[in-house]
Amino acid sequence: MRTFAERLDLFKSSDIYPVVSSEFCNGRSVCDIVANIASAGTKIIQLREKNLSDCAMFELVKKCKKITDNYQMLLIIDDRLDIAMAANADGVHLGQEDFPLAEAKKLAPELFFGVSTHNQEEILKALADGCSYLNIGPMFPTQTKSVACGALGLEKIEELKSLVTCPFSVMGGIKEHHLEMLCAKGFKHIAMVTEITQAPDVTAKVKHLQQIMKGAYHE
Repeated sequence: MRTFAERLDLFKSSDIYPVVSSEFCNGRSVCDIVANIASAGTKIIQLREKNLSDCAMFELVKKCKKITDNYQMLLIIDDRLDIAMAANADGVHLGQEDFPLAEAKKLAPELFFGVSTHNQEEILKALADGCSYLNIGPMFPTQTKSVACGALGLEKIEELKSLVTCPFSVMGGIKEHHLEMLCAKGFKHIAMVTEITQAPDVTAKVKHLQQIMKGAYHE
């Protein structure tokens, strides 16, 4: 099992942060998509499943964990602290309506915890509760997740990121053509869903996105 420090190092070294959900895989196997992403050399992946039974979710996480372990990646599970603990995943990503972070850390202090935030109050609370990282979003309009606040926009997220004192990612409607601009603004960990999972060649797509980010940071 990785230490917290090892998990933190992997997150800090990540660039593209793929989020995989079966409903956005164009009918393809989640495990196949995860394997294709892993082979591109990413450092982290999040599994987000809202409609599976507990048993099916547990089995899926175990299968994905074998893949991510083989590639030395972080496996983050959306929402499900119980399943992440049982399957020895690296971490859990919690939404504002999910199990409270402070209590989750008492149950699994070794896990890497992310928190979805949308405003100053949520960011400050996540930091106070000791999140390992947080996500700010949605940046642009998105069809993959319903958020009451709607898209925040680049200007608002730039304002909010000044409050953050831990590693953070951004997410929400981000496409390939946004990457150079986001890198220029200093965003280093960029979460994407359908731009990756619906690509005809997932491995090639992830490698291409990584090259865009690498090129943008070295210009």
